[in-house]
Parts: sequence; C-alpha cells; structure tokens
Amino acid sequence: MSPPRSFSEFWPFYLGEHRHPLNRGMHYVGTFCALSLLGYIITHQYWGLMLVGLVIGYGPAWVGHFFVEGNKPASFKYPLWSFMADLKMLALKLGGQMEGEMTRLYGSAHPAPDAPLRRGDAS
Repeated sequence: MSPPRSFSEFWPFYLGEHRHPLNRGMHYVGTFCALSLLGYIITHQYWGLMLVGLVIGYGPAWVGHFFVEGNKPASFKYPLWSFMADLKMLALKLGGQMEGEMTRLYGSAHPAPDAPLRRGDAS
C-alpha cells in the first residue's frame, strides 16, 4: 500500500486493520474511557493525569492489535489519522453504523482477515 494522502484514503486501511470485533470493542472501551478521563482532567484542571489518559486509551487498543488482530497498531505510523479514526469508529458504533461501514468496505460486518477491500465502495 502506498502511503495515504488523505484521511479518506486512510480510513479503509484503518478499518482493514480492525476487522475482528473484539479488537474494535477494545478500541471502543479505550477511546471512551480516555475521552471520559479527558473531560475530568479539563473540568478539574488535573493535568497530571494526561499520561494516564494515553495509557487508558491506547493500552486496550494495542492489546487488541497484538493479541487479537495479530498486527501492528496504525498509530505507530499514522498517529494523528489513527486518533481521528478511533473517534470516527466510536461515533459510528454509538450511532449503530459501524457494522454497515465494515460491510460497505469489506463485504461483511465481521470480515475475514484476508477479505479484500471493495474498491468501488472505498471512497
């Protein structure tokens, strides 16, 4: 894969790295908990917890990648786009649209690890 030039190019790659529903679930938990902690930190101006927020947010996600999905987190190579994609993925899940997005891009809500990207739907 050539490096993505935009978030819209990155998004299908990102979801391809998150095919297993348990991995996605670990991302949802980590992202939600990190956002909740961020709200607490801002409200109470307790900036010393920022590092804890990173561990809470990325810890479950990285466990999901290394032990469930069997791949490297995209955040290692694309940290900003990965953060944005984590937020988008959580928003889609909360809105009941995540399974439809996986189906649109990979033909199934729970695609096999080798399921190809549906090129016509990737835009």
